[in-house]
Amino acid sequence: MKRRMLLGAAAALGLAAATGAYAADPTKVGFIYVGPVGDGGWTYEHNQGRLAVEEAFGDAVETVYQENVPEGADAERAMTQMALSGVDLIFTTSFGYMDPTIAVAEKFPNVKFEHATGYKRADNVSTYSARFYEGRAVQGTIAGHMTKSNKIGYIASFPIPEVIRGINSAYIHAKKVNPDVEMSVIWAYTWFDPAKEADAATALIEQGADVILQHTDSTAPQAAAEKAGGVITFGQASDMGEFAPLPRVSSIIDDWAPYYIARTKAVMDGTWESTDTWDGIGAGMVGIGEISDAVPAEVKAEALAMKDALADGSYHAFTGPLNKQDGSAWLAEGEVADDGTLAGMNFYVEGITGDIPQ
Repeated sequence: MKRRMLLGAAAALGLAAATGAYAADPTKVGFIYVGPVGDGGWTYEHNQGRLAVEEAFGDAVETVYQENVPEGADAERAMTQMALSGVDLIFTTSFGYMDPTIAVAEKFPNVKFEHATGYKRADNVSTYSARFYEGRAVQGTIAGHMTKSNKIGYIASFPIPEVIRGINSAYIHAKKVNPDVEMSVIWAYTWFDPAKEADAATALIEQGADVILQHTDSTAPQAAAEKAGGVITFGQASDMGEFAPLPRVSSIIDDWAPYYIARTKAVMDGTWESTDTWDGIGAGMVGIGEISDAVPAEVKAEALAMKDALADGSYHAFTGPLNKQDGSAWLAEGEVADDGTLAGMNFYVEGITGDIPQ
């Protein structure tokens, strides 16, 4: 089914690889990954996007990738080596790659760069991200209904706006359906480290949490919850469906394939321009994994209704009245958060305990 969908998307884009309309030399597209392609989460889905590019364009493209590239100086070296290898387009797929991407792009003005989840652009650097917080709203709704202890645990990676938005969105929507909900956050300071993620999940479970959400990339929290029993989880970035129907009851799925296909085509036909893209459920960049039968039918229906409302724009995940953690007013009744505030979010909403690390 997925293959047929990808081929259909390619046809809709008017791809000309099969007819020889593109140059004889293949367009070379590179990918820099922060984790392994087999992480089952974030990097896995980016690599699925890479494979979709290959399937869409066939011999008209050549893709290369480097996995497990740490953020920082190592990333700059990896990008430089990739640029020197003759690539036309490089996707750098982690927030911490932002400054290295800008630095390398300045040295290679004829190479196009696409940086995921960042905010710094240049003539040859675009940015792109997904509104993951929309998926967190759906997860929070399910979590609030299903917790029996009224304690939800959240494994956070790094204290950046993307992660803080997700924590806030999950909490807001859990609290809407269950006023007694409490949320505890453990900062793992990693995107992918199964041992640390398992330890964080175990610690939260020992504190009484019977729902675990995560913004880290491995399936270790799912395994820890399965071992503990009586705990539900949600897949992160990828479906993680091997743990369904329990403990994984649904998931956020990142679908990068259409974007990667479109941006590769833009390089191939000479229409590529520096842009900023931030899409969500409505555009298909954020998917909601199948809600398992472990979730009561009425809860599933409520979650899917929220998904639909987020998709068609009739509901926004950050709609007032909402206060900041210190009790100060943020959004009035019916007021919706603007993208600028969301993009730079550095505060918890009222009701979440603990401090955001600096």
